[in-house]
Amino acid sequence: MPQNWLSLALSTLVASICGLLPAQAYAQEEPLRLGFLSVRTGALAAGGKQMEEGITLFLKERNYVLAGRKVELTIADTGGNPAGAKTKTQELVERNKVHVIIGPLATFEALAIDDYIRDARVPLITPTSAAQKDLAQQKLSDYVIHAAGTAAQPMHVLGVYAAKKLGVKRITTVADDFTYGHEGTAGFQRAFEDSGGKIVQKLWSPLNVPDYGSYVGQIKSNVDGVYAGFAGINGLRFLKQYAEYGLKKIPVFGNPTAVDEGVLRNMGDEALGVYSASWYSAALDTPENKRFVQAMQNEFKTIPGFYTAGTYTAGLFLEAALKSINGKFEDKPAFVRALHNVRLAQSPFGPIRIDEYGKPVLTIYIRKVERKDGRLVNTIVDTIPEVNQFWTYDPKQFLASPVYSRDYPPSKNLE
Repeated sequence: MPQNWLSLALSTLVASICGLLPAQAYAQEEPLRLGFLSVRTGALAAGGKQMEEGITLFLKERNYVLAGRKVELTIADTGGNPAGAKTKTQELVERNKVHVIIGPLATFEALAIDDYIRDARVPLITPTSAAQKDLAQQKLSDYVIHAAGTAAQPMHVLGVYAAKKLGVKRITTVADDFTYGHEGTAGFQRAFEDSGGKIVQKLWSPLNVPDYGSYVGQIKSNVDGVYAGFAGINGLRFLKQYAEYGLKKIPVFGNPTAVDEGVLRNMGDEALGVYSASWYSAALDTPENKRFVQAMQNEFKTIPGFYTAGTYTAGLFLEAALKSINGKFEDKPAFVRALHNVRLAQSPFGPIRIDEYGKPVLTIYIRKVERKDGRLVNTIVDTIPEVNQFWTYDPKQFLASPVYSRDYPPSKNLE
């Protein structure tokens, strides 16, 4: 009897364990559903294509498996506008049941989905230069992790470089009339004027303007520099007409995307000599970036730029966080904490760490467009490590000031 009883007990225990195995196995095998917000139509579509190339390369290199978990990628086209971004984000969360989202492309899209992301409690790893205080500071959300700096972050550096290293005194700014253009211009203006320069004229062009002739024609002849703050292919359009109007003698200082590698390959001599600042250049001479550039050339026959490297780096953030929690993304609090604790010693950008506001501290590169081996490149002429979103300004005072915008900092030197 005791032996029969023991056999029965063992059989019952085995049956119970086997009954639990399917559910446990399913939980372990459930794929990570990754949503990706891209732009496939409109003025920003070129950047969206580059973003998709970046995430595709990242996942393909890993056979669509991160930290032992299979990844299912769902790409949504936002149309490059706030309403589309919000609708597509809701679809990814409510219909596709995604566990995490990478994207979107534009700052105004990120602003449009911020409240929804907070309420839905789905982590967003964004490669946008998202609004300084709205997303990264005053409305800080644990569910928003920034894989790239703010629009103003590299422009602070460029403003100081233009004034102090190159001795530029008077500048006209021309930029896209939307959030990214506003914030980049504001950061440049503040640092440039704090370094002794003057912004004497400010021009704003609609994001989808077909012709820059009327704006180029307004640029004052007595300035010794022009700041160009453009996204998508607008930098290409502006520089072509800038050269056609005979203004090449006046140096241009661009935001990261004005002469991004994604559009630089379609430019000619009009881009030569343009200075810009960014956390990325395809010319960055590090083992990780050289490998990344070569992989992009092998896979897509193209040189990566700002948008491509940004989404690839967002993928690195996701991978590092998942590895630190052994792939158990179902534990959402642990997953979110892991995303905030990511420290990348190597990436296409260089080393990156996240500050207490969920924004990266990274290296900023001053670049100058040159022609090498018959191809235009963003040669690195200066390197400034450990740049945070506040630059050299006191964080408390920075946060107490109005958000960077079309009208702040105030323009006191316009003529």
